This record gives sequence, C-alpha cells and structure tokens, in this order.
Amino acid sequence: MKRRTFIASGAVLASGALSGMLLAFAQNKPEQSRVSIAVGGKNLFYYLPLTIAERRNYFKDEGLEVEIADFAGGAKALQAAVGGSADVVFGTFEHTLLLQAKNQYFREFVLQGRAPQIVLAVSKKTMPNYKSVADLKGKKIGVTAPGSSASIMASFVLAQAGLKASDVSFIGVGAGAIAALQSGQIDAIANLDPVMTKLDRAGDIRIVSDTRTLADTKTVFGGNMPAGCLYASQSFITKNPNTTQALTNAMVRALKWLQTASGKDLIATVPESYLLGDRALYLDSWQHVKEALSPDGLMPADGPATSLKTLQAFDETVRGKPIDLSKTWTNDFVKKAFATVTV
Repeated sequence: MKRRTFIASGAVLASGALSGMLLAFAQNKPEQSRVSIAVGGKNLFYYLPLTIAERRNYFKDEGLEVEIADFAGGAKALQAAVGGSADVVFGTFEHTLLLQAKNQYFREFVLQGRAPQIVLAVSKKTMPNYKSVADLKGKKIGVTAPGSSASIMASFVLAQAGLKASDVSFIGVGAGAIAALQSGQIDAIANLDPVMTKLDRAGDIRIVSDTRTLADTKTVFGGNMPAGCLYASQSFITKNPNTTQALTNAMVRALKWLQTASGKDLIATVPESYLLGDRALYLDSWQHVKEALSPDGLMPADGPATSLKTLQAFDETVRGKPIDLSKTWTNDFVKKAFATVTV
C-alpha cells in the first residue's frame, strides 16, 4: 500500500512539474508569432545584425516568423510603422524623438549601433576645389532618403558650419548612391558602408565627416550617439511583451555572434548581393564599421541626450519641445536576454 501511495504521489508530482513547465512556456510564448519589420537599406552594414538574425534562424528559434520589408531609407521604414503596415522598425534612434515631438510614442528596446557609421563626403568630380563645409551651400547631397539617419547626420554637420538644411538640396538616391555620385547627379553624399568604402577606394570622394568609429563619433557629436535600433510603438510593446522579448533575444544573439565571427563566417552568411561584386572590399568595409556595432544591445546612459541635442541643433520639430527621454528607450528587455541568450 505504501509503495502504491509512493508511486501515485510521484505521478502527481511529475504531472505538476509538467504542468508548471507548460505554463511557463505558455507565459513566455510570443503573443504575436508573425512580426513585420521595416528597414531602410537592408544590405548596408547598419542593418547587418538583422540579416544575421534572419539568416541564422535566430528569430525562428524564438518562435517568430519575421517578414522584413526593405525601403529606400529609414524615413520610409518609419512611415510604414506609423501607418500600421509594419510592427517594428530597424532604424535610427532619433526617430523616436521626432515622433514624440508629434505626440506619437515609440520606444527603442534593443540597440544595434553605438555609432552612426555614416560618412559625409564630397565628389571630387563636381567639387574639385572643396575647402570647407560652407562650400556645400546650394549643392545637392545624396542621402538614402530625405529624413533618414544620413540626412540627420549631414544636417548636423551643416549646422555646425552655420548652414541650414534648407541651404542644400537633399536627394534620395537609395540603392543608386554609387551611380548618382559617379555620374555627377549629386555633389556630395552621406551614406554608409560598404558604399562609402567602395567610393573612397575608387578615388571618387573626399571625406568631410566620419562616424564609423567611437572616437570619430564623439568628435562629431560630443558624446555617445546611439544609431540603429529596433523600436516599436509603446502600444505594441505593451500588448506584446513576450514578442518584444523574443525579438530582443534574437538580436542580442546576432550581436554576440558578430563579435567573434570571422570574415569567412560573414561572407558565408550574408547574401551574395551584399558584397557588391567584391568580397575583399566587403571585408575591408567590415573592419571599418565593426566597432560601431553594439556588443550587447544596451543603450549607453548618455546616448539619448546626445541624440536630442543633435536634433535640437537644426530641427525645428524638436527644438523647444518637452521631450521625455525616459519614454523613448528601455534596457529592460536586453537585460532579460542576458540570462538566456547563447550563440
């Protein structure tokens, strides 16, 4: 009788443990398994962690089916989220500040770039006698898209030289950046790698301002400048905390993989089209921007304030507005990811 009681008790305990496991799984299961992410130029190194998470099936491992929509620039990706056709954006952190200035609340939840990676350069063909930023007045500057992180960086550099964004013409060139510069359609360009390394090695440009390293970024902006990140509306995050956590887990895992990946690993993972027909160039570009990627997904303490100060230098949308920085970012999901994420 005692033996039967022991067996029965064991069965009850096992059943209870299983129920607890199933409950824990149900509690952590993504509320929304299908997620759409908007980006603006997915082949650029700025968005590399997203490609890694996608190609190495990190999203699938988290129970997510992710659809990535690639737009001409970050501003277009932002419009997709505001319009409701995308759940999440992989874009520049500054957009959360611009949105709050319009009473729209979006929050960053996992940082991908701790430096903007953007390079502003002039064309040697159309501006052979360039001497200073002031020479850009009246010129055409090619950016991924108007309102993108590239145009924000260029606008800030112009402001430091006493120029307004309206003193130049920002031209959205998207994937046609190289052709636009080489054909003389634009006089200057603000773009990212591998595009900028390709143009530099070809001798087509003269670099004016560079934010591919932490040191150069601090020189330009005066502090840590957060760049690419995943952000979503506060309503999405509130309704889908498990989904947001799953996205964060996948992205932190991608960042950790990139910290130790070899050039051979990288080439074997990204699509062939990313290489621009030159593997050596791609790997050279990677060395230029590797430091700019966040090693852990955490927002630096001074980052949001640096971003706000940058926008206030030239953007009337933000200047003078009571922006609550605490509502534009969180490290909570990243800190939870540390407990479970392994490469």
